[in-house]
Amino acid sequence: MELTVWGIITALVVGLIVGALGRLVVPGRQNMPMWLHMLIGVGAALLGTLVARASGFAETAGIDWRELMLQVLFAAIGVALVAGVGRRRGVSRY
Repeated sequence: MELTVWGIITALVVGLIVGALGRLVVPGRQNMPMWLHMLIGVGAALLGTLVARASGFAETAGIDWRELMLQVLFAAIGVALVAGVGRRRGVSRY
């Protein structure tokens, strides 16, 4: 895997989109700032790509829907975990 400037920019953009989708997938209200959702999305995008490459289905022509679904799933799990931890600790946005 070659690390280029465009590769990093693409990973960040995909991560932002995946973070937003992860927020939409998790039911209920998440008492978290949007930047945290996006940060979780970037991490989920990277993790989803790693799992897809390890599974052998990351190299397809066009959009790889299985990889994207993995990324959104990881983002939803991350958002649910962080929102659940914040709810138990009584953390508020203010």
